[in-house]
Amino acid sequence: MDRHPRVAQSSKPSPRRNPYAHIKKVNGKRSGLETAVAADLSGKGEVFLEERHIAAIEYRNMKVKKYHPDFQLPNGIIIETKGWFKTQDRTKHLCLNYQHPELDIRFVFSNPNAKIGKKSNTTYAMWCEKNGFKYAKGLVPEAWLHEREYLDGSHK
Repeated sequence: MDRHPRVAQSSKPSPRRNPYAHIKKVNGKRSGLETAVAADLSGKGEVFLEERHIAAIEYRNMKVKKYHPDFQLPNGIIIETKGWFKTQDRTKHLCLNYQHPELDIRFVFSNPNAKIGKKSNTTYAMWCEKNGFKYAKGLVPEAWLHEREYLDGSHK
């Protein structure tokens, strides 16, 4: 008797699926980290925009795509919260950085010391430093909230 029943294979290729479809949004957020950052910013009385209120940013990676930032602070800083920092996310942010150098995109990681892959020694923090992105662990640093945006788009 066969312990593993056979599953019929379809001759049609499966359609591309959203890799994040299995992640349920709770209160409009995909992760506990997003929820924690939103609560922290609100608790500090900070004004910010959330993903659903920020206009999508177009970029090209073989075809035109849209990026929806997690948060945007009044000073223009874009905050992206990450638990897992997958290859396609890293590629997307490199494309965005190259095609939109005027954007100040920063990361808040659950664990910036996590490796980008099982066989890699590179951590999320090392990747950010190598590619010119600022990052923090856990929550948005107070200093980012008080940075001023200057006419040339720089922050100090």
